[in-house]
Amino acid sequence: MSEFFRGRGPADPGLALFLNAGDPGLDLLAELVTALDEAGVDCLELAVPFPDSPTDGPVVRRSAARALAAGVDLDAVLAFVAKVRPALRHTRIALLADWRHSVRPAGLEEFLLRARDAGADATLLHGLPPLARPRYLEAAERIGQPVVTTCYPGSGPEVLAESARFASAYLYLVAHYGRSGTAPPDRAALAPVLARLRESARAPLAVGFGVRSAADVAAMGALGADAAIVGSALVAEVERSLESGGDLVEELLAFTGGLQPGPAGPHDEQPRNEQPRNELPLS
Repeated sequence: MSEFFRGRGPADPGLALFLNAGDPGLDLLAELVTALDEAGVDCLELAVPFPDSPTDGPVVRRSAARALAAGVDLDAVLAFVAKVRPALRHTRIALLADWRHSVRPAGLEEFLLRARDAGADATLLHGLPPLARPRYLEAAERIGQPVVTTCYPGSGPEVLAESARFASAYLYLVAHYGRSGTAPPDRAALAPVLARLRESARAPLAVGFGVRSAADVAAMGALGADAAIVGSALVAEVERSLESGGDLVEELLAFTGGLQPGPAGPHDEQPRNEQPRNELPLS
């Protein structure tokens, strides 16, 4: 059973948040992640920053640029995960990395080994070439690193089936094509796809792209998702707080508190370093 969104479901959808590692700076980010864990946030999609993302809007691209300008790279992000992960009681970390910028230069298997050993609960690869996908899935299964798979409402039947089959952390249903933060989810298009994925997926189903409010989170649950992913709206709050010089942790906690559908469940009462790792097969 996946470690992600445990105890959540369409009636009580979980919450995943996206941030670029290094925006805010890693010391402040460590404080923020601890606070989010204490607040019961289910998942942090933590990106190794990379430039010129074709799937991200201007807010996320500016965030990545700030992190890159601060010198944050794969080594720094893995060290950060290794530092914060053992103390987390509730929040899982899905490490997002770009194939061309981070994964291919490191080597696929080396990247997966280092992500696992640092404590990443899952990996999510951006820009993974289709020809490299079977090698990635095989290596992740062999190494014991859970993966997040992705698909779109408009994906073909074979892509939907593959995404459902190989998701061992959670399946990320990207609400629409285009760049993040540019359009709200198309609810009419999402409902039948979620129902179809539910028939075969063994991992939780999460929807992102355009999710910005508590109403959006609740709506994703009503459509059949186990969780909603908030990215651009949160990153915009980071940018606003950095520009205003406010208390970033306090302000982001207030923002995320307004997104959460409910309190964390009674599970996950042990610190993360006392929990067994998820060794689910990928097929």
